[in-house]
Amino acid sequence: MHHGSAMLLRPLAVLLRSRGFSSGTRGPPGSRVAVVLSGCGVFDGTEIHEASAILVHLSRRGADYQLYAPDVSQMHVIDHVKGEPVAETRNVLVESARIARGQIKDLCGLRADEHDAVIFPGGFGAAKNLSTFATKGKDCEVNADIKRVLMEFHKARKPIGLCCIAPVLAARVLPGVEVTVGHEEEEGGRWPYAGTAAAITVMGAKHCVTDVDQAHVDCENKIVTTPAFMCETKLHQIFDGIGQMVQSVLKLTAN
Repeated sequence: MHHGSAMLLRPLAVLLRSRGFSSGTRGPPGSRVAVVLSGCGVFDGTEIHEASAILVHLSRRGADYQLYAPDVSQMHVIDHVKGEPVAETRNVLVESARIARGQIKDLCGLRADEHDAVIFPGGFGAAKNLSTFATKGKDCEVNADIKRVLMEFHKARKPIGLCCIAPVLAARVLPGVEVTVGHEEEEGGRWPYAGTAAAITVMGAKHCVTDVDQAHVDCENKIVTTPAFMCETKLHQIFDGIGQMVQSVLKLTAN
């Protein structure tokens, strides 16, 4: 981009924001939802389609949202064309800002008393950057701030939404909760990560079989989960399942 073009974009951005165009929601007053990202890109960060679907469904239902991510280094960086690690380092907060269009805060500042609910998209970042599930499985450790946030919202009886692989975070931090990552058998490759259900059970949570376009609601613990890309299926079915999850989370904020 030429220097002159960059200069033009700055006042344009200011103008758009002054007229109500921004990456956040400026609709009717609604539930205040925190969305926690884990980088940018399915293989080493947040699954972008899941994050986008969550924000679309929140916006459509009049909810206000704020995005957060931990200020930590990624476990590694994956070339998404080759599917192989590359010799570079990236920061989870900086990478997550790409999805948030720059409107993001450090996870260390997230407090349950400032929000009505919290939602976690999936992607391998949840298993690599928010926890060590990708390398340690059932014996994984969870990032200290992620653990704190989950415990704060759970103690405050405020709903927690998770999709794809992210339910392992709740299973590890809040034993006894009910979550889903879909089906418990691969079924000819349709559920390639079905083995995650067994790890969830070993960690002390209950796994509930759920189809990709549905969400499971643990009413007692106010935890809502949906399989998303744990299933090899069409994008609209994943979008619909995430919609069920978001709708259930927002409904629980009123209870």
